[in-house]
Amino acid sequence: MLRRIDWPGVPQEGGDTPRGSILFFPGRGDNYEKYLETLEEWHRAGWRVTAADWRGQAGSGRLGSDAVTGHVRDFADWIADLAAFWRAWKAATPSPHVLAGHSMGGHLVLRGVLDGAADPEALILSAPMLGFVGPLPNWLGQAAAKLMCLLGDRKRPAWKWSEKPGEVPAARQHLLTHEADRYEDELFWREERPELVMGPGSWGWVERAYASMRAMFADRRLEGVQIPALLIGTSNDKLVSMPAIEQVARRMPHAQLVRFGAEAHHEILREADPVRDRAMGATLDFLDGIERSQ
Repeated sequence: MLRRIDWPGVPQEGGDTPRGSILFFPGRGDNYEKYLETLEEWHRAGWRVTAADWRGQAGSGRLGSDAVTGHVRDFADWIADLAAFWRAWKAATPSPHVLAGHSMGGHLVLRGVLDGAADPEALILSAPMLGFVGPLPNWLGQAAAKLMCLLGDRKRPAWKWSEKPGEVPAARQHLLTHEADRYEDELFWREERPELVMGPGSWGWVERAYASMRAMFADRRLEGVQIPALLIGTSNDKLVSMPAIEQVARRMPHAQLVRFGAEAHHEILREADPVRDRAMGATLDFLDGIERSQ
């Protein structure tokens, strides 16, 4: 079962009926608690909102050999989950339907559209995982990860978490957000609900991530995405590649890109207010346009 949360009632601001519906998926190792502020803001703007944890992380169980390492057999398993979830959710919610995701969640919801697993009226992609930061091209990164899978258990962690398993590394905030209070909110949930805690990904996850990204860029399906898409990214991201995000935005016919620089780390929707306000304003303007076009 996939753990989910819903704002199903009449929005607090925005009329007697929802303006449409948003389905949001978080990133690798994330849980939807991290995005309650964003989800509530969309709901207050008049939208029915749902979020869910991916299979194998947060409140949706584990697929690895331990409770901390994130593993998946293949990203196709997550696409199959998305397809099943989407069919049931879409049938139960008012249109227009918007699919949104952060980081790995952004990668998976875009792939879900490319693979025909979901047919939303629009996409919102926050710092989508379309490439990793670093000098290795995707083909070489996948080859290296495949070798590491052959040399040992593919479920073993691919990077070091901390000296104490499950303890957050001291420098982690500097990868994610400048805003200490929003970072502390994540730590609160880790203490309040320790079953949500996840650390590094497995070598199997790394290899499959490279494979999925390579497949996404390999054909002309990106040019065939005929729905509006909003992509948000930062050149200061130390986890996912901004050039890859820019390339996807250029290739999708109806995509718009909101760029940030040194003022933003990876979790743009959890950044300091000047950054977050601009990003959230862009999503709300985008949603207004989707509603008007229906």
